[in-house]
Formats: sequence, C-alpha cells, structure tokens
Amino acid sequence: MVETQALGWWGVPLAIAAGTLRGSAPFLFVSLGECLTEKSGKINLGLEGTLLTGAMSAYAISYLTGSPWLGVITAGVAGMILGVIHGWLSQQPRVNDVAVGIAMIIFGSGIAFFLGKPFIQPAAPALPALPFGAWSHLPQVQSALQISPLFLIGVAIAPLMQWFFRSTRWGLYIRAVGDNPDAAKAMGISIFKVRMLCIIAGSFLAGIGGAYLSLYYPGSWNERISGGQGLMAVALVIFARWQPMQCLYASLLFGGAQAIGPALQSVGIDSYYYLF
Repeated sequence: MVETQALGWWGVPLAIAAGTLRGSAPFLFVSLGECLTEKSGKINLGLEGTLLTGAMSAYAISYLTGSPWLGVITAGVAGMILGVIHGWLSQQPRVNDVAVGIAMIIFGSGIAFFLGKPFIQPAAPALPALPFGAWSHLPQVQSALQISPLFLIGVAIAPLMQWFFRSTRWGLYIRAVGDNPDAAKAMGISIFKVRMLCIIAGSFLAGIGGAYLSLYYPGSWNERISGGQGLMAVALVIFARWQPMQCLYASLLFGGAQAIGPALQSVGIDSYYYLF
C-alpha cells in the first residue's frame, strides 16, 4: 500500500484502517441480507453466487452505459432474480436449504462467468468516493479516507434493520415466522410470502455488495473477485448472533483482518502473509 510505504511503520495502522473502511462493505451487505433471510427461518448459502452475479452485472452495465449507479441498481435486480429462484425452490416440499444453496452458488457463479467473459479486459466507470480526508495535507491520509457512498449506505441500513425487527409489525411477522412458524400460521401470516420477500430482499443486498466489489474496491471484474466473501458472510451472521448491528461490527472486524497481511507486507514483513 502506497500510504504504508511512504510513512513507514506509522503507515501500517493507517493502511489497516483504510482496508477496514474499503474491504468491509461486501461483508456488510451480504451479512445484512443473510441476517434478514435467517430471521425468517431460512438460510441462503447461495449468496456467494449472488455476489458474483451482482459484481458482473454492475460492471457490465457500468461499462455499457457509463453509469456506475445504474450498474449498482442492476446488480440489486440481478440479486433479486436469483432470490426469487432460491426462495421458490427452497420452500418446495422435501427440499433442503443447504442443497438449494449449493446449487445456487454453482448457478450464480456459472451465469456470472459465462456472461462476464467479454468484460474482463475493458475498464468500466467506477463509483465515486467521498473525500473525508480533505482536512489533512498528507496525501496518504487523503487516500486512506476516500470512502464510498455505498459503504455509508450499508452502515445506515444496519441500525434501520435493527429498528425494523424490533419496532415494526412486519419485523414482528418475520421474527414470528422464523421462531415459531406454526404460531405465525395460526395468526394468519403467510409463511411462504414472508420468507420469499425476505430472501428476495436479502439477495438484493448481496447483489449490491457485488457491485461494490467490481465498481469500487478492488474495482474490476474477474472470476475470482469475491474470494469466498459470500460464504464467509454467511458464517459472519452466526458470529454476529443474527443482530444487524453486530453484523456491522463483525464486518468491520473481517474487513480489517483482511488488510493486516497487505499492510505488513508493504513494510517488508511477508514471511507470514498467508497466516495473517
């Protein structure tokens, strides 16, 4: 990282902080989407495929139209389409959630790789960044504090989702369906409808996470861009105990952990890169 090289050891915490702000957004969007899905009593392991499809869709549309924000919307819509498929399949009789999730990973990844082949080389317009480091005269600080509006949107969604679950009627319906489906059914709540909507909304958020990967950080499209972050985010939800605000904190932790290796490598410590 440039800021680490220029500042020496003082640049290591700066680089980790920058990596936390930049690398946590995909974890955040996917984990919030999975949190919503699991609150309704379902699990969506297919979000890795959704993340890849969202990344490819966003990059392709940004390249073809010149509008990265249109690419973000398209990524969310692509995620919703995969969510509809997953939501319908996973609620059929004698169908296992995990099996459907694995199938959706293969399907979503395959679609992304097949349709994304023409867009590996071309450069698409990237999402803009907000210069939160403009107060500093150090270019390293200015670079580290370039923050994507998508990250801020994800940070805002976390407390809103927490409030939604605790204080709204629909939040109560979702928790009832997830905690006690029989009681929810007795209340006249459509279990199929609630779970379908939760899976679609969760997949929308995962698609947005994919758009962040391809249009901001790292800001390119290739078949290995997700690095398994979709699957890691599913585990992150369990680590966060199915609480949206905990998902935010855990995402920052995971994003910062990813930045430790590159930050230390840039000051000459590369012996334990893979350990970090």
